[in-house]
Amino acid sequence: MAAPQQQEDDSEDDMDPIKILLPDNLNGAPDLHQGTPEQELWPAATTLFTLLDNRSTGPLSPILDTISGGSTHGALRILELGSGTGIVGIAAAVTLGAEVTVTDLPHVIPNLQFNVDANADVLASRGGTVNVAALRWGEDADVEGVGREFDLVLASDVVYYDHLYEPLLKTLRSLMLGEGRKMVFVMAHLRRWKKDSAFFKRAKKFFNVEVVHVDSPCEGF
Repeated sequence: MAAPQQQEDDSEDDMDPIKILLPDNLNGAPDLHQGTPEQELWPAATTLFTLLDNRSTGPLSPILDTISGGSTHGALRILELGSGTGIVGIAAAVTLGAEVTVTDLPHVIPNLQFNVDANADVLASRGGTVNVAALRWGEDADVEGVGREFDLVLASDVVYYDHLYEPLLKTLRSLMLGEGRKMVFVMAHLRRWKKDSAFFKRAKKFFNVEVVHVDSPCEGF
């Protein structure tokens, strides 16, 4: 999946507004207006947000129906990697009434928690919950910390720095590969460079990789 384009909302009811805020120096975090990758709202995140909002009739519908049918613990359990602002994970909790864990590097956690707290009312009204946790790709201890009891793993624009390809794949293997695990990984990706293909070529050695949606080109990218 790549590049966002706003689509009409085909869901049965409109999703309540979600607040995403970028406070300055929250709890000692770096200035969140400096424009570092985890502090931006990236195009692929917008696409994934829209697809979740159009969950009833959009391209994710068959995937979500299959996962929901196979879940043995009621609400879907979702893990988001590289959450950044947290908009995708919060949207998943709101639209799906899911139990979501949003994760990123330790210094991003204060802003993630800020945005989760800012959306407490809408989350409660939709029956969704969001937990915040630090997860550094490639670190087995961090995976053990968040656990592996998830139905769905989400990510957007995480294939960005090539030196993080292997750590990301290591984390995905640790999460998803193993007897009895049936997790699905849904990632929105904006193709920028030829080097991106190296990640997907490597990923195909471990996982079944399928493109389920392609957006129109995004202006400016």
